[in-house]
Amino acid sequence: MSEGGRHILVRDLIVPCEIGVFPHEQGTKQRVRVALTLDMAEGGQPIEDRLAATVSYGDIIDRVRELADGGRINLVETLAERIAAICLADRRVRAATVRVEKLDIYPDGTIVGVEIQRFNENG
Repeated sequence: MSEGGRHILVRDLIVPCEIGVFPHEQGTKQRVRVALTLDMAEGGQPIEDRLAATVSYGDIIDRVRELADGGRINLVETLAERIAAICLADRRVRAATVRVEKLDIYPDGTIVGVEIQRFNENG
């Protein structure tokens, strides 16, 4: 019998961020969309009906907002890695899939970004 699993999801989190290597991206913030899938190490069992029994997506969202507001970042890859590190700081997170998309870089509406998956070495 399979143990099953649980994933915590964050979708369409849009944060202003000073990000980019090109001159027209410097000195201004642009909208960045973040999506997260956190694979929980929980043995396939139901959890207690209390916040302490799981990872708080509210806390993760707050930390991502602080990171985006914390100063200039050159690459979406760097932002994704830093977000993954935030998520994996909790040992209950077995893996984190992080997607970061720049929404305002091209005037025709083209969205560019990166998606990474990282695993918890501490879990």
